[in-house]
Amino acid sequence: MTGGTPAAASASGDGSTRLGGARVGVVTFPGTLDDRDAARAVRLAGGTAVPLWHADADLHGVDAVVLPGGFSYGDYLRAGAISRFAPVMGSVVDAARGGMPVLGICNGFQVLAEAHLLPGAMIKNDHRAFLCREQVLAVENVDTAWTREFAQGERITIPLKNQDGQFVADERTLDELEGEGRVVFRYQGWNPNGSRRDIAGICNADGNVVGLMPHPEHAVEPGFGPDGPHGPRTGTDGLRFFTSVLSTLVRRSAA
Repeated sequence: MTGGTPAAASASGDGSTRLGGARVGVVTFPGTLDDRDAARAVRLAGGTAVPLWHADADLHGVDAVVLPGGFSYGDYLRAGAISRFAPVMGSVVDAARGGMPVLGICNGFQVLAEAHLLPGAMIKNDHRAFLCREQVLAVENVDTAWTREFAQGERITIPLKNQDGQFVADERTLDELEGEGRVVFRYQGWNPNGSRRDIAGICNADGNVVGLMPHPEHAVEPGFGPDGPHGPRTGTDGLRFFTSVLSTLVRRSAA
């Protein structure tokens, strides 16, 4: 499948649509670190995780795609620059332009920028060091395929870990992102990498492609995520990225 209509989400006997029918592909490049975490997040949300290999152009009938974090191809040349030319990315680009939901997390965000599915670029953190911390974000766009289960202006906490996390773009592009409501997440409390206008995540004009530097897949299960309102390691704000896309696919299937 290369378009935006899910092939696998199906209606049950009571007229509802089964989330488990939605197939979400998780791409593995050489150097990817978080593919298994992303696949687990998909399963915890109620979907079916489908492994996709970088050298295989076949998307195996998935309904959405996650490009997870890591250091694809060792981040040689420039973060995400080599991955952009992987065979799987040709199919991902075509599918995204056809409306398929695509999420790029950290290195995946870098790949989306290199593939010109999202504007701007990612460069070294302004402090020139790798950073790993829990990060508060403000949710600024709840109309994307990956954020519809958040509330406008909500503060969420998910882990951040990057070295090339500084989002940059020219002023005209930044103004367009702001004016069109395409800033999806903004850093709160502290800008951890010098990103322009505190931008932590953006989307394309149609809202089906989202990229962000923090890692929602590491905040999906009590006991393993960031600290939350119910105590240490109770934060699960990241799970709603994945339930959001599943509900998006269900709505499309029912339409």
